[in-house]
Order: sequence, then structure tokens, then C-alpha cells
Amino acid sequence: MFGNKREEEKRFIKKSDDHVGLVTLYTVVDVKTGVNYLITLGPNGVSTTPMYDGAGDFFVDEEY
Repeated sequence: MFGNKREEEKRFIKKSDDHVGLVTLYTVVDVKTGVNYLITLGPNGVSTTPMYDGAGDFFVDEEY
């Protein structure tokens, strides 16, 4: 709990990032569940949402 964060395994891994005007888009994956998230960072704030597949289920990266 109070250990060095650098020594602990990271919970999220950044898969990609992109810039559209003043907005930055990040795709991250939760390494414990494999669920992918889209993080949007812009002048009006930050939002995080899980990504869904065509069937409406969470988009899960099977690698994790």
C-alpha cells in the first residue's frame, strides 16, 4: 500500500494517442480486466468512457 509506485505494476497502459485540434484522445487498457477506455482531454475538461464492440459489450483486449 505504501510501497514505491514505480516498483508496482501499472494498472493502465496507454495504447495510443491522437490530437484533433485542441483535443487529445488516449486509448488505454486496464491490464487487470482487459477493458479498453477512451480518454478525451480538451479545453472543456476530461472524460473517460469504456469502449464497446459492435454487440454492445465491453471491448476487451484478450492480451491482458
